[in-house]
Amino acid sequence: MSAPHRDEIDDAPEMLDADDALEEVEDIEGDIAMDSDDEEPIEINIHNDSVAYFDAHKDSVFAIAQHPTQPTLIATGGSEGEGDDAPGKGYVFDTSPVVGRPVLPASYNADPSAPQQKSTELQPLYTIEGHTDSINTLAFTLPRGEFLVSGGLDGRMRVYQLSVDARNKASFTFLAESQEVPEINWIAPCPVAPNSQIIVANTVALGASDGSVWVYTIDPSDASNPLQIVQSYFLHTESCTAGAWSPDGKFLATVSEDSSLLVWDVWGEAAANGLTNDNGQTVVSLNSSDQRFAVEGGLYSVAIDPKTSFVAVGGAGGAIKIVGLPRLGVDSHAASSKQSKTKAKGADAGGSQGGTILADLHTQGDGIETLSFSPTNPLLAAGSVDGSIVIYDTSRRFAVRRHIKDAHEEFSVVKVEFVKGLGDGWLLTSCGMDGVVRRWDVRGAAGASTESMVKEWKGHRGDGEGGGVLGFVQGSTGERIVTAGDDGIVLVFEA
Repeated sequence: MSAPHRDEIDDAPEMLDADDALEEVEDIEGDIAMDSDDEEPIEINIHNDSVAYFDAHKDSVFAIAQHPTQPTLIATGGSEGEGDDAPGKGYVFDTSPVVGRPVLPASYNADPSAPQQKSTELQPLYTIEGHTDSINTLAFTLPRGEFLVSGGLDGRMRVYQLSVDARNKASFTFLAESQEVPEINWIAPCPVAPNSQIIVANTVALGASDGSVWVYTIDPSDASNPLQIVQSYFLHTESCTAGAWSPDGKFLATVSEDSSLLVWDVWGEAAANGLTNDNGQTVVSLNSSDQRFAVEGGLYSVAIDPKTSFVAVGGAGGAIKIVGLPRLGVDSHAASSKQSKTKAKGADAGGSQGGTILADLHTQGDGIETLSFSPTNPLLAAGSVDGSIVIYDTSRRFAVRRHIKDAHEEFSVVKVEFVKGLGDGWLLTSCGMDGVVRRWDVRGAAGASTESMVKEWKGHRGDGEGGGVLGFVQGSTGERIVTAGDDGIVLVFEA
């Protein structure tokens, strides 16, 4: 018999020698415990100041709107699911069932056995559907809130008509939709003055990712065309990031990532008085070609003062520009003739000349995400990505009145808004990516950053990881604040 081939020897299984099998190995160190999955639990302290909550959303709540005459009606919108193509979804709910918590004496609060009032769970009144991507903007039309308008990253603007029955119960019916743009960034309802002969009720403007701006009037009596295009503008060359109407509804100011500011003469009143630019559409047209106005990185916020004298824009790097607006009125022809001879100087000149750069502000160190004018006092508030809030005095050449450097710690300030019917226009509400809502009293001279805080409300997840407050509404009185959370929760706080 021939000897086995070398490969067959290598492939043979190795056998343990009988003597080795009987050898005992002494355990010197003893048994070593295996790692256990039962780690010590981590305690998380959840602080919740809310009196009510709405948790029907399955993902982040990007948008929130409040009915102008029935402030208990709240609309919210966001995405559903974790995928990039998750369909947008929203809800309307009513906060009127919420009972405010009474102010309790210290002895009652100190009793741990005393029954505590639970936060009220709110139920949806209507579901906003039909979008194929996230709903990122919502608005009720003015002046009576007859329609709710939703805008999404799918480019759709959808309109829902509100009806109220004899028992004051609200219901919504889908009316129509329009899809003219790739993505809608914002929707703003046009204010309507009581004696206005020009401005049409139920008008909204929207800004799109392609830079275009659209103005629609909603007319349900025209069944064939309920969404009527009033104007469409195409002068921005990059995404239109923000827009704001003047309080009288005559001008619409929009800004873009291309660092341009355009103030549109939507209703043609400025054109009739010879106050528009050469393009015939705007009363202000500024961009980065003017080095005095250039903001590297783009503009992302805009607001017009209560007297329609000037517009404030905020952008990358903490830049804020203040630009004068032309005056419209009975003597507009006289004003326009003066503009050719007289140059406006400083904030006191106000709207004597459209397009004049009145101030160039750089107090904050990062992008300006939000701007708000006080309704009754000469104040402008600016919230920044660096977590700070600055209050400017518009009557003193925009001098810094207060710099709240750690307003939301190191987390971005998402929104600031002055309270209209509370505190005589001195109270400011803010929210940030730290998940906290705060209220500030900005009276007095500049002081320490936390001296002006009146109150804060917690309940949302913060620290920038799946948390933060992406918006809020506070009505005309500011006595009840409703928030939109990046954590998918809507909370109601009592002031």
